[in-house]
Amino acid sequence: MNIGLFFGSFNPIHNGHLAIAGFLKQKALFDQIWLVVSPNNPLKEKEKLADENHRLNMVKLAIQDVPFLHVCDIEFSLPAPSYTVDTLNEIERQYPDYNFSLILGADNIENFQQWKNYKEILNRYQIYVYPRHKGNDEHPIEHTNIIYINDAPLLPVSATEIRSLLQQNKTVTEYLPDLVIQYIKGKQLF
Repeated sequence: MNIGLFFGSFNPIHNGHLAIAGFLKQKALFDQIWLVVSPNNPLKEKEKLADENHRLNMVKLAIQDVPFLHVCDIEFSLPAPSYTVDTLNEIERQYPDYNFSLILGADNIENFQQWKNYKEILNRYQIYVYPRHKGNDEHPIEHTNIIYINDAPLLPVSATEIRSLLQQNKTVTEYLPDLVIQYIKGKQLF
């Protein structure tokens, strides 16, 4: 089975994430896409993240009716901070018969060389990179295992911008699934 691993803080998960996953599934690249919720990304400030369990719950709500999407909380049982190479080793240990690839935004590939053991990841896995901003056609790393998906839909907004809109009590209905909005309001997140 071919699995695309879509790593993220999902702070919160939004329609852009879902659009990218749907686009990649339509291209028949993967049998399933696993949204790997990262409790503590070493390249992000933990104080700006909602509680990891809230982020996990929002992902579950957002994908509950999408059969090819699955939530993966494997990093919740690994030492913090979460290093992708360690997560990949554990996933492969638990699922030795699956074929895994990574799904990354272009912003992540820009700092990819800062990742722990990035060359090992680069040599072991195919990495599908989707654009994050219009006109972002630069390919900072060229490698046979990196596939740039330039025709993927652009994310209309970032999670940072969504959090800002929420803090200003502005509407976010075009950016977030309804159940995620209800969850955020019910738990008074952001």
